[in-house]
Amino acid sequence: MDPSSFATAYGLSTSIGIRPFLTLALASIAMHLGYLHVSHAFAFLDTTGATWLLAGLAVLEFVAEKIPVVDHVLHVVHFATKPVAAAVLVGSAASSGASPDASAGVMMGLAALNAIGVHTGVAAVRGASSAMTLGVANPFVSLAEDVLTVVAAVLSILVPLAGAALAVIVTVLLAVIARHLYLEVRRRRATVAA
Repeated sequence: MDPSSFATAYGLSTSIGIRPFLTLALASIAMHLGYLHVSHAFAFLDTTGATWLLAGLAVLEFVAEKIPVVDHVLHVVHFATKPVAAAVLVGSAASSGASPDASAGVMMGLAALNAIGVHTGVAAVRGASSAMTLGVANPFVSLAEDVLTVVAAVLSILVPLAGAALAVIVTVLLAVIARHLYLEVRRRRATVAA
């Protein structure tokens, strides 16, 4: 796998860790337009039906993420769906034959781990936002995640190295923000208890 394909895979798996269906819909559109090449094993992602289905799921995801409580339920479901989505999308770009080879399998596994790691950071930020603002800030946090997902996915497809660089920045920022919010919530609970 060349560095550009690796960068695309890393950027897209990070983007999936934030919003899986939006990323898959954007990737499917990119496949239709010839910006992203799909292997034969995952050719279904390049079909018109898949693009419409993924676009519909992306719209549902967009709306659901703005509704308090529903967004948390979706995050629980995404602990299972995001790793699968990342593995499928990376497999579609990483494998060249009728079925994924060993290197593509490794890339798919790493993509799944990356997506679940990013998702953990996103869920932690959302949980802290709920605890600190009683869910009032969640729709705004969600909108920021939507914008970040679009930018990260488009960059990963069109300018893979820039997309990978953004993915690293997002991962580090999520870790720092999640840690800061966690410590703030702990501090507030200690203050209330005292």
